[in-house]
Amino acid sequence: MGNESHPLTGGVPRVKRHERHVRPTRLLIMGPQGSGKGTQAKRIAATFDIPTISTGDIFRANIKGGTELGKIAKQYTDKGELVPDEITNAMVKDRLSANDVTGGFLLDGYPRTAAQVEALDHILTELGYHPLDGVIELTADRDELMRRIAGRAVAEGRDDDTPAAIERRLELYEKSTAPLTKHFKERGLLAQVDGMGEVEEVTDRIVAALDAL
Repeated sequence: MGNESHPLTGGVPRVKRHERHVRPTRLLIMGPQGSGKGTQAKRIAATFDIPTISTGDIFRANIKGGTELGKIAKQYTDKGELVPDEITNAMVKDRLSANDVTGGFLLDGYPRTAAQVEALDHILTELGYHPLDGVIELTADRDELMRRIAGRAVAEGRDDDTPAAIERRLELYEKSTAPLTKHFKERGLLAQVDGMGEVEEVTDRIVAALDAL
């Protein structure tokens, strides 16, 4: 990629990196819908002066940019089908090859499966990076998540977020991420943080939890 700018770089305010993390910081953030993951991802990325790498952004950039990977992914998304892991993994590898991630990164939305965790390990090795430094998992009370999501649906005028639909999504999240949580915990990488409370307080908890790893 040389020194060309990447379509996903920039946009995050730069602040002084936390004192402890003078070395490259490679992080992953996980959390159910309604946990404030998107907000905290932006704040943590700014705190540690690293880019947020979202699979949603990666897909949109590749499809909009008409890249070969984007064209293949579009064939699946146009039909409402899941994009195969090999395409997603290739897009992530391409993004992690950009110059702005040499000092670290915060992954959001990837990996989602055990196979993707293994693929990420291979990608980091191939690119000459060390494994992940930490995995943030935001936790929240189920009733509070239901209230948050339902309130957001009303505010946005959506009628598809019924209590049953919300409950189903939360159950699917727990089922799909449980193996990942166990895996990262066994590797000593998991920092479970209560996502409830004031935004600033949650950010402080995350930084403290990462420092304790």
